This record gives sequence, C-alpha cells and structure tokens, in this order.
Amino acid sequence: MMKMWNTHSLFTAAVAAFGILSFTSLQVFAAPIETANLTKRAPAWGFPYGSTKIRGVNLGGWLVLEPWITPSLFDGTGNSAIIDEWTFGQYQNYNTAHTKLVNHWNTFITYNDLAAIKAAGLNHVRLPIGYWAWDISRGEPYHQGQLPYLNQAISWCRTLGLKMIIDLHGAPGSQNGFDNSGQKKSYPLWHTSSDNIARTNAIIKTLASTYSSQTDVVTGIAPLNEPAGFFGNDVVAAARQFWYDSYGNIRYPYGTSQQGAIVEFISDAFQPLSYWNNFMPWQNGFEGVIMDTHYYGVFSQAEVSRSWDQQVQAACARGSQLTTSTLWTVVGEWSTAFTDCAKYLNGRGIGARYDGTYPGSTFVGSCAPWTGSGANFSATYKAFLRRFWEAQVTAFERGQGWIYWTWKAENADEWSYSAGLNYGWIPQNPTQRIYPNVCG
Repeated sequence: MMKMWNTHSLFTAAVAAFGILSFTSLQVFAAPIETANLTKRAPAWGFPYGSTKIRGVNLGGWLVLEPWITPSLFDGTGNSAIIDEWTFGQYQNYNTAHTKLVNHWNTFITYNDLAAIKAAGLNHVRLPIGYWAWDISRGEPYHQGQLPYLNQAISWCRTLGLKMIIDLHGAPGSQNGFDNSGQKKSYPLWHTSSDNIARTNAIIKTLASTYSSQTDVVTGIAPLNEPAGFFGNDVVAAARQFWYDSYGNIRYPYGTSQQGAIVEFISDAFQPLSYWNNFMPWQNGFEGVIMDTHYYGVFSQAEVSRSWDQQVQAACARGSQLTTSTLWTVVGEWSTAFTDCAKYLNGRGIGARYDGTYPGSTFVGSCAPWTGSGANFSATYKAFLRRFWEAQVTAFERGQGWIYWTWKAENADEWSYSAGLNYGWIPQNPTQRIYPNVCG
C-alpha cells in the first residue's frame, strides 16, 4: 500500500531520520511544513504485502533455545536448574555449552529444511533470534555466534526464493518472562529499564541498516516478540512507544529522510486487535506496518477443555476479527496442537493442564495419544489435525495470512509443520482443501 507523501509524513520522516522527537510527540504539531512538489513514495516492498497472502513457518528453537522444542539439549545437561538459554550458559562449563550450541546451530536447520519449506508451497520463514547475538555487554551468560547462521539462512532463502522476517524473540531483561525470551522470570523487566530499551533500539537500528540492502529476502523485521501486556498498562505503554521508535529505525535505515523497503511487524502485546484500531494509521504517514497476532488454544484450562469442534469454531471466529483490524494483520504464530501436552511446553519440569499435572489445573484426559511421534497418532486424530489446520488457514487468510509455529520439534509432532507434511495432515499444497466449508 503506497500513499502519496503529505506534509505530516514528510515531517515524520525527518523526525525518524534525525531523532528530533518520538513519533508520539507528533500530535502536538498542527502547522504544516511547506512541501510543494514533493511526491516521494515508500519503495516497493520485497513481497507484495496486501495483495498476496503470507504463508510461512517459524524456524523456532534454532537460534533461540526452547526446552520443549529440543528437550534433549536440556535433559543432556543432567542439571534440572537449566531451564532456558540463560541458565544453559550460566550453569555449564563454557566450552561444554558452546560445543553443544554450535552442533545444534549446524544441524537443527539446514538447507534441506529450507528447500522442504519452499517445496511445501510456503513463501516466508520467520526466524527468531535473541538480543544476545549482538550484545552481552552487561555480563550476561549467553553465548554468541548466531549471526553467521542468520546470514547463511538468508543466503539459502535467496537461492530458494523465500522471504524472511527477522524476529527479535528475546530482549534485555525479558519482555515477557517466558523461557523463549532467553530468560524465564516471574515478572519481565525489559519495560522497567531505559537501558534495556535503549539496547534493544540499538539492535533494531543495526538490524535495519545491515539488511536494508537485502530486501529481496529480508522483507520484514519484528522488533519485539510478545511483550507481556497482560502484566499491565506499563508494559503496553512501553511497547507502544517501542513500536514508534522501531518504525523510525526500520523504515528509515539510512540516517536520512529516505525510506527503506523493510516492513515493521508489531506485536499485539496480548491485547485485543480492537485495542490497536487506528494505531499508526497510514493517513498520518505511517507506511509498512503489519500487526502480528498469535493464536493458540492451549494455554488456559478453558481452552484445553474444548472439544475438537469447539477448537475449530474458535479458530474460525478469529478470522472475522482479522477483517476488522485497521492494520494489515498476520497470524505470526499458531499450531495444530489442541492440548498443552508436549513435554516442557509450559517450562522444563512443569506439567500440562490437559492431564492435570500443571499446578492448579484440572484433569481433562491422558496426554499419551496427543503428543510425541506422529507415527503413533490415530487416523481419527490425524483427520482432526487436518481439519484444524484447514480451519486456521482459512480463517487467517481472511487477514494477510499466517506463519505456523513451528517447522520442527524433537518429540512434539502435533506442533511440527514438517511432521504434518510427512504424516499427511498438512497438505503439500497449502491451498488444497478437504474441508472447504470448515468455517461455514
């Protein structure tokens, strides 16, 4: 969506380029600036957003460790206190930990994985990476070395014709307290510290300037995954300001008023999509902003208690919400799992709501039939997985599309796109339907 520059958007560009003010401060400027004969436009995106659906998959658990995706890496330490990537570095000998990480980086995602993603009719990968790949200047126990793998993946995507969204999945202090932010915490601290936020802004600026010349592949940057707005308005306020700051850093990567072609993917911060209506509107000069909402039906007692039909109905209902969003909206994470049974999904050493082993949960059923290897899934279960996949794809394509979580997992095939392809509940052609009227 390209809009002619107006006086407001020219000033917006100047603000972004020279750091005069934050974007939120623009509201106080009513007087126009003379911009006669200026008809600048944003450059063409590296992917035809708005006219072609995003169909993609996340490369989860590769450059940011997650215990449930690779439980062997954590179980292999013999130390139950190692529950995330922070403690993976903190509680192991440096060389021991580093050798394990390098082996994982070399083997978990390869060219063959990207080729299989392309062969499955997908057009995007979203690649999570942590801030520590760039900055461990405050003495964090993280290991570095991820950036050559990011660049290798970009090269593979270029060869194959895939687009990439680089996703900052972990920020200093943790933006959500999840183990997948790098450091599991009872309360996130990213938003409480100007140093944390400044370090994150510096990384986004580096990312944008580094890859602004590679928009044939790197079409988007997600500057912060899932800030935990459910903790309160202070988190949401920090996220809102960060989206403005990141807009300047991503959309104006050259230090001038010239726009780049990388799109900013902003998280809904666990707020209803309606909360974000009229946020960063194109009428005020904002171009190249996509809302990234995540949809899972497994992280509450009510959700894991749903019947299969109720899971399908809930997914279909999400589609109508996407159509009312004032921003282009993609479902940047979702899966075919209907339980939280995958080992360590709720954290290393923590059980599942579905079978009542999660603290405070109520037993719904046994986890045994619903997780592990797809070779053991019943025909009835696989038929449901296909129907659930189709319901979500159908619903999410009412918006800008979808990016599945995740490509592969060691022992949780209900979450694995590659396993779904292998065992047949995900079609090789993502437009194929067995249940064309699944959402009515």
